[in-house]
Amino acid sequence: MNLRSGILSKSSVIKCKAAVAWEAGKPLSLEEVEVAPPKAHEVRIKIVATAVCHTDAYTLSGADPEGCFPVILGHEGAGIVESVGEGVTKVKPGDTVIPLYVPQCGECKFCKNPKTNLCQKIRITQGKGVMPDGTSRFTCKGKQIYHFMGTSTFSEYTVVADISVAKIDAAAPLDKVCLLGCGISTGYGAAVNTAKVERGSTCAVFGLGGVGLAVIMGCKIAGASRIIGIDLNKDKYAKAKEFGATECVSPQDFKKPIQEVLVEMTDGGVDYSFECIGNVGVMRAALEACHKGWGVSVIVGVAAAGQEISTRPFQLVTGRTWKGTAFGGWKSVDNVPKLVTEYMSKKIKVDEFVTHTLPFDKINEAFELMHTGKSIRTVLKL
Repeated sequence: MNLRSGILSKSSVIKCKAAVAWEAGKPLSLEEVEVAPPKAHEVRIKIVATAVCHTDAYTLSGADPEGCFPVILGHEGAGIVESVGEGVTKVKPGDTVIPLYVPQCGECKFCKNPKTNLCQKIRITQGKGVMPDGTSRFTCKGKQIYHFMGTSTFSEYTVVADISVAKIDAAAPLDKVCLLGCGISTGYGAAVNTAKVERGSTCAVFGLGGVGLAVIMGCKIAGASRIIGIDLNKDKYAKAKEFGATECVSPQDFKKPIQEVLVEMTDGGVDYSFECIGNVGVMRAALEACHKGWGVSVIVGVAAAGQEISTRPFQLVTGRTWKGTAFGGWKSVDNVPKLVTEYMSKKIKVDEFVTHTLPFDKINEAFELMHTGKSIRTVLKL
């Protein structure tokens, strides 16, 4: 590689292995793809590890209104910069990075506003499955393959916008910190950034998958004195307690709605509740489990297209607050490196989320483990 002024000279097309989703509802197909060189303000990354998240399965199912096929899914990954396009100054070949599905340009009105982390600079093209110039860097069997969430980590090499990459500590184990690209950061941030959980408070977490466990971890770090985990699957309770849940309940064990049970258990309701499933009925229950006057409920789960939430307006008139969070409210380029540092200094858990590690060619098995509830996170090594 010939480096000149920090910019790589003309790099070539790379042929590599990727898991292609040719159509909705079908297993991923391992294919040889061509990955074009990065254009101006783009970065080509050699992915070392990637995890499978429910959002990947949501798009693969065909329920995602922005889903386009054929596509290379994946958005929880980590790797090494292979080459950079013209004008890239923040990373260079050899840097250790995490691709970001929520970018941070630092220039748009969203980036300049401390109240949000939702950079909008490349939102439209990202949602259409293409790079900012409207084209794709992936081809397979002569066909254009779409990008996914601006990251497409289910490929040995991927190309991302330079505002969609965070440079991290080179000593970080990539098969662990790849999880900070989505699930852990989302749940942890929902507690500490969006809800701003206070010391001594009472919290309820609906859904004890990876994101729910990360919420529990955030509540515990924030000093919550009581953290109630809610899930139909009692096999998840032991893990939830490891992360900081003080007790766990199943809605199936009660004849009355779970929100009424929680209100009785907590002398009027919880201070903070979190919906980590994506079920609109549970979102209502989470809000109504909150205490009158000050309860805050955060929607973390992503519901299917076209679904709507409802509650009696009186729930809000009497002082409850309904909020939502994306990527835990973290401004990504600034904060993902800090989250890696928190992990390296043992402030936050990451290793404990990884229940399975598989080779990349077992990717469909990783989806099966997730669908059957046998895994929290499966990491694939490329």
